[in-house]
Amino acid sequence: MYRFLCFVFVLILGCKNDSEATYTWKKLEVTATAYNSLAYQTNSNPHITAFGDSLKPGMKYIAVSRDLLALGLKHNTPVAIEGMTGLYLVKDKMHSRWKKRIDIYMGTDVKAAKEWGRKKVQIAYGIENTSKK
Repeated sequence: MYRFLCFVFVLILGCKNDSEATYTWKKLEVTATAYNSLAYQTNSNPHITAFGDSLKPGMKYIAVSRDLLALGLKHNTPVAIEGMTGLYLVKDKMHSRWKKRIDIYMGTDVKAAKEWGRKKVQIAYGIENTSKK
């Protein structure tokens, strides 16, 4: 947890421009699962997200439950996930039956997705600041 908080702190400092941060970072505990771009896990066009983006293995993308959209986790929101390196972008949305949940895109690596399983994690997500210029 300490490493995650340090990561978020460095992330916040790195997002500063001349006078203000580009993002305000919020924390949230969610259930995280993993998915692949395979037809049996999604639909007949598994490489296109609900937002219309194309999925390619190696991309750091996540899907979010629809209740999280209202909290600011909208399309292209940057997300830091506890236990994962780098920033992920919200590129997909999940079925409305899921609540307080993210799905981490793992390309076509079904083994990695199964090894991830389902776990509670802390995330930090960036809400873009609006400037008054």
